[in-house]
Amino acid sequence: MVLRISEVALVMLLTCAPWLTYAQSQHQLLVGMTMVKNTTAKVLGAYCLDGSLPGYHFHKGFGSGASNWLLQFEGGGWCNDLKSCRDRATTRRGSTRYMTKVENFSGILSNNESLNPEFYNWNRVKLRYCDGASFAGDSKYDDGTSLLYFRGQKIWQAMIHDLLPKGLANAEKALLSGCSAGGLAVFLHCDNLSKYLPKDATVKCLSDAGFFLDAKDIANRDTIRSVFGDVVTLQGVEQNLDPKCTSSLVDDPKLCFFPQHALSYIKNPVFVLNTAYDVWQFHNILVPSSADRRQQEWKYCKYDITTCTDSQIDTLQDYRQEMLKALYPFYKHSTSGGMFINSCFAHCQSESQGTWLDVDSPRVRKQTIAEAVGDWYFERKESKLVDCAYPCNPSCKNIIPA
Repeated sequence: MVLRISEVALVMLLTCAPWLTYAQSQHQLLVGMTMVKNTTAKVLGAYCLDGSLPGYHFHKGFGSGASNWLLQFEGGGWCNDLKSCRDRATTRRGSTRYMTKVENFSGILSNNESLNPEFYNWNRVKLRYCDGASFAGDSKYDDGTSLLYFRGQKIWQAMIHDLLPKGLANAEKALLSGCSAGGLAVFLHCDNLSKYLPKDATVKCLSDAGFFLDAKDIANRDTIRSVFGDVVTLQGVEQNLDPKCTSSLVDDPKLCFFPQHALSYIKNPVFVLNTAYDVWQFHNILVPSSADRRQQEWKYCKYDITTCTDSQIDTLQDYRQEMLKALYPFYKHSTSGGMFINSCFAHCQSESQGTWLDVDSPRVRKQTIAEAVGDWYFERKESKLVDCAYPCNPSCKNIIPA
């Protein structure tokens, strides 16, 4: 189901979203939700945290893109214990009951050639996120009074089975993409997608803001390693991690949930789109509240870069170096991979028109993200772009939401 925005809604949208140019607002595309067939969900046991059916938004391709597919994982964090998962199950992050039933397709999902020249006429699908483990868990919790489904892996499979008869089974080209927790899901499912498609189909993967570092926080604690480890254990993710990766990390196979440990085992071509100062990682991996609770020295810096002290900027530059170091083997040795690592303070850049492709979009070596991804996917030239350090890039807006 596709809904085009009305004139009244257009006025409301412009009022509520003043960052949109008039040209962009005229091309808003609202796509309705399709629920996974009940029969498919029952066979696979594919349910959201609260037991509701999973859903996706599908806009059919046309013209030269009619046989090509773009699948976009939705992001939205994780839940790593029973309380956080119970809470999540009562929100749009854990239940389709609370989700918006129409979604705006913009950026890489846009159907306008001038705003998305490479993928505008492909079949484009947004896979809604309702499990809390990057579409990778496979377990269930039931103590007789409360029931939680940790079925992200089954949700992924059910959505694919739903889309195969709609044309995915005959795909000639495919791009698996995703943002944030959805970007992490790209690393986890990149090779798996090929198993459902024709042997001669071209399958590539784009992770946006999904390269979460296995890094210590400012208090020298493994905060994110602990969180991710709890997600893997609680939701039964380990069985769905790459076996070559887990066998190489026998002392702690859960670490394969981190992209930097899993990336070298992925066979399909991967494009890593990330900022070197990812805002989510800045706030939750490098400076989580637990590490700055007493002094609150980072309170203002976290939401306004201009207030950061020289020492804090040095810490951020060290984090950038840690990310580049983790990506260096991929940069050096991958002949099919691509990269766009800019120095903006942002999180997720492919779904927003302003950062994907616009007159003032972030650029590295004069290239926009959309241009870099296009050059990589269609193999026009090598596309591995790494920005200089903050504050060198004037195309970065560096607006951090409170």
